Formats: sequence, structure tokens, C-alpha cells
Amino acid sequence: MTRHDVRVALILAGLIMVFGLFIGVMAGLLTRGDPVDYAAPDGPHGSFAAQTDAVPQAGQGLPGWTDLYVNDWQDLLDDAAEARVRSKLVDLYDLTGIEMTLVTLQKVAMFGTHQELEPFATALFNHWGVGNAARNDGVMILIAQSDRRMRIEIGAGYAVSWNDRMQRVIDVGFLPSFRADDYQGGIERGVDETIRELTGAYPGENEIGLVRRGWSWIWRQLQRLGEWVVALAVVPVAAIALFLRRWLRNRPRLCRSCGTLMLRAGEEADDEHLDGGQRLEEFLKSVDYDVWYCPDCGDMQINRYNNWFSSYGACRECGYKTLESHSTVLTEATKTSTGLKRVDYDCRHCGAEYSETRTIPKVSSSSSGSGQSSFGGGSSSGGGASGSW
Repeated sequence: MTRHDVRVALILAGLIMVFGLFIGVMAGLLTRGDPVDYAAPDGPHGSFAAQTDAVPQAGQGLPGWTDLYVNDWQDLLDDAAEARVRSKLVDLYDLTGIEMTLVTLQKVAMFGTHQELEPFATALFNHWGVGNAARNDGVMILIAQSDRRMRIEIGAGYAVSWNDRMQRVIDVGFLPSFRADDYQGGIERGVDETIRELTGAYPGENEIGLVRRGWSWIWRQLQRLGEWVVALAVVPVAAIALFLRRWLRNRPRLCRSCGTLMLRAGEEADDEHLDGGQRLEEFLKSVDYDVWYCPDCGDMQINRYNNWFSSYGACRECGYKTLESHSTVLTEATKTSTGLKRVDYDCRHCGAEYSETRTIPKVSSSSSGSGQSSFGGGSSSGGGASGSW
């Protein structure tokens, strides 16, 4: 790549970055949430509800909770999804002190005399004591699959305006997927939307900047529209990148010595001007070379183009992109300790062989954090929103 190519590429990259920053800032500003005032937890809670280890049965009245964060009695989530949801709710509590719990069940009529979803949700919320007793900031997401109804019950500390905000979360986050019988996807997206409404940011994005938050929102909207829409958005970007790369590679160029228009040698002819390592890189398809020559003064340029998808790396001994690698696990990672693996390298060009060891991260755990052992004694006066599908 010539200096002119580099300048053109830098200008184009700069323009793309400026445009991307502008779009990200605007999206971040326009979608910035108005979070509730919250306080981080100040210590463990006392017990306000009797815990049970069994799935609740019909006719037993208001059930006790089996888990502070996810009570998936209707088994709408697989193990991995349940762990993801629980982790997000644990993080929400760690960051804000807000207790949010998810409850799935077959139908409301299973429990005592309650026939309607709203009074049942309020009664269950108060029976468990969800949320901080002083702030009354708890949130309960209740899904009755057979009734095809759901509710987000909120604590008495939320203003009336929060009812409309929870209705938006239900309409946008949960119901579109529920209507397609995708309960797991709807729960995960709905939990994300609820957390964003409460904190002003999606899970894991509280510490990121405005631009990244804006682009994260854009990406989520594309995903919500469907994979085919994401593909339509990605295809033109990839096409533009390939077009620019091809244009920079094939554009006419002048000789640096005499100013004459240079010519490019063919694939067989350019091999005569490459050394053994370069020819091996082309054979392995890790790098491609173009040879340009001046028909007047004989000046020559050899331009190198890396293969973006090659599995070969650069050898630290000879520098050519002819290095293969193989990994061997020495110690398995667990939830309590990291693991260890050895990576062996072998260069196809110079024959260099060397190894290095790398740490394997701990296996993630879905255990409840923060020392929280029970709900905080909050109450609800019936605020929230409901939806059906």
C-alpha cells in the first residue's frame, strides 16, 4: 500500500468514525432513560417470607418463593437462560439496591380464591415483601402462561407515571415474542427493557459512554426487527469495505521515480520477485502480494495484503505469516479457580517451534450475590401494568 493509499484510507476511516460518533451520540441522547433514584444495598436483609423448595401446587394459597430472583415454576427458561436472567437481576441489586424478581406459573386460578391477575400479583408482591421497606422500590414480573397474561407489579414508592413506563416495557419487550410463542426470548428481552427503564441503561452498560450506549440501542432495535434486517444492515457495510479495499488495491498508480503509469505483474510473473517466505504465504493464502513495475525506469513496488480470515499467525522468528498453533488444556477451569492451557506454535517457513501457557478464566457462577438472603419487606399498592397475548 502506497503513502497515497494510506492517506486515502485514513481520510475515509476518519469520515466513517466521525459519522459513527455523531450517530452514536444522537442515539444515546434521544434514548437516554430517566432512571429512578436508587441507593446501593447497605447490607443483608431480614426475612419477610417463608422460603419453600417445592414447585407450588394448586389450591395451596399464596406460594412462598424458591429463589429471590427467578421463580420459573412453568419452566419457560432453559438452564442457561435462567442463569443469564438471574445474573442480570443480581447485578441490578448490587448496583442499585432494587429488588426485581421473575415469576412464571401456569395460571392464577391455581392459588386460592384469586381469579384475576392484578389482585393476585399485588397480594403475592406484598406476601413476599419485594423491595426495600423504606423506599418500596421492588419490581415483580409475573407471567401466567395458560392465562396468556402477564403483569409488572411495582412498589408503592413509584409515582403513578411509572405505570405507563411499565406498560411500554410490556408492549415493546415481552409481548411481541410471547405472541410468537417465544417465551424465553421474550423474557430475556423484557427483563433487559425493564432494567433499562429502571436505571437508564441496559444490563452491563451502566459504565459505558454515551456513544457506545447509543450504538448498543441501535443494534438492539435491529435485532428486535429480525435477523434478516440485521443481515440487510451488515451486507452494505461489508460491501463498502470490500469495495474500498479492492479500489485501493487496483487503482492506477504513478512511478515514484519518473511519474510514469505503472503496470501490475500477473500472478505467475510476480512470484519471480517474491522470496521463499512470501511465496509460502501466498500458497497458504495467509497473504497476497501485488507487484507493480514501471515500464520506463524499472522501479518496482511490492504491496502486501493480509487475508482477514486466515488461521495462520506471524512467526516471531522470521516474521512471515506462516505460523500454526495448537492448544492443549493442562488444568480445567472451575467455578472457584482458573485453568491453564498450553499453546504450541510451529512455523511452516523457518521451522521454529515454541510454546506458551495461558490462563483459562473461571467458569461463571449463577449464585445469588451481595449476601442477600431474603426480600427487604417492601409493599405495593397495586401499581404497575398488565398485558395479554
